[in-house]
Amino acid sequence: MDFEITEEQQMIRDAVARICKGYPDEYWSKCDSDHRFPWDFYNDMAAAGWVGIAIPEAYGGSGRGVTEASLVLEEVAASGAAMNGASGLHLSIFGMHPVVRHGSEEMKQKYLPRVAKGELHVAFGVTEPNVGTDTTAIETFARREGDQYIVRGRKVWTTKALDSERVLLLVRTTPKDQVKNRTDGLTLLLAELQRPEVTISPIPKVGRNAVATCEVVYDDLPVLVSDRVGEEGKGFKYLLGGLNAERILVASEAIGIGKAAIRRAVNYANERVVFGRPIGMNQGVAFPLGEARMRLDAAELMVRKASWVIDNDQPCGAEANMAKWLAADAAFQAADQAMQTHGGFGYANEYHVERYWREARLMRIAPISQEMVLNYVTQHVLGLPRSY
Repeated sequence: MDFEITEEQQMIRDAVARICKGYPDEYWSKCDSDHRFPWDFYNDMAAAGWVGIAIPEAYGGSGRGVTEASLVLEEVAASGAAMNGASGLHLSIFGMHPVVRHGSEEMKQKYLPRVAKGELHVAFGVTEPNVGTDTTAIETFARREGDQYIVRGRKVWTTKALDSERVLLLVRTTPKDQVKNRTDGLTLLLAELQRPEVTISPIPKVGRNAVATCEVVYDDLPVLVSDRVGEEGKGFKYLLGGLNAERILVASEAIGIGKAAIRRAVNYANERVVFGRPIGMNQGVAFPLGEARMRLDAAELMVRKASWVIDNDQPCGAEANMAKWLAADAAFQAADQAMQTHGGFGYANEYHVERYWREARLMRIAPISQEMVLNYVTQHVLGLPRSY
C-alpha cells in the first residue's frame, strides 16, 4: 500500500497554501464578526481554477477527483480559514456532482463552465423544518405544468442562499401515498433563487458567520423542465452520490481545522512561560496535544481511503460516513484541547482558537449528525436491525 500523495497532489497543496498565505487569521475573524462573505478570497481561488477542480475538463474544470478536491479544502481550513473559508468553496465543488453525473448535456454545457469559473454560485436545498434528516419525508412539492414545474414549500439550513444564483433543490413530484418506496417520487431541480417567488431569511448562528445559512420559502416558483437533473422521481438516488462526496470533503475540512488548532496550541505551549518554564513541558498539557495529533492522523487515513474509493467508482457509503465521523470527532477534540491549552486566553478572540472551536463543533452536527452516521454503520456495516 502506498500512503504518499503524488507529486501533483503536493503541488496542489503548495499552490493553495500560497493563496491562503495572503489571508491570515485576522482576515477570517473580521469576515466572521462582520458576517461578510470572503469574496476576495473566493475570487482568488476561482481565478486559480480551484473551484472547478472536480468539474470535467470538457466543461471548463480540471477534471480531478474528490481526493484532489479534499486536499484543496483541507489546506484552506488548515490555513486558519476553517469553515468560513472552506464552506464557500465546497458547495460549488460537491454541489454540482449530481449535475456532472446525471445532468443532460444541455444542462452541463449551460451551467458547469460558469461554476468552474466561479461565476455561478449554487446552494443546496434539501433539509426542511419538519423533516430534519428524514429526507424521504420532505414536503416541498413541484407540480408539472407544461414545460415547467411550480414549486411550493420551505427549506432550512440552505447555506450561501443569499449569494447564490441557483439552488440544487430536492422536491417531491409524486405524493408519498402514491409511491411504492419512500425514496421514489423525489426529483432534483436546478432552480433559480433570486426571484420574487423566493424569500430568503438568514438564520442567526453561533459560528461560521462569513457564510450565511438561511431559511428559504418557495411560493409557486417556476422551474423549467430543462433544469431538472436526470429523470423525474429519481432525485434521491442522484443525491446520494453527491452527499457521499460532501461527507468526504467536510471530513477533510475538519482535519484542516484540527491541524490549525494544534499548530496554535503547540506554538502557545512553547511560548507561554508559567512557574519559570514553558507550559509545554508539563505532561498535562503535552499529552492531550499528542493524543489529539494521533486521532487526527488516524482520521486522515480514513479520509484518504474514502476519497480513493469514490474516485475509483466503488460504493463508498461506509467509508464516507466513517471518515466524516472520525474527522469531526478528532477535529473537535483538537480544537477543544487548543482552548484548554490557552487557558483563559483561549476564550479571547485574538488567539483565534475560540473560532476554530466554534466551527469544529459544527462538524459533529452537519452535514449529518454523529448519531446518524452510527445508525448507518450499525445497520449497513454491522448488519444490525434498523433503529429508526
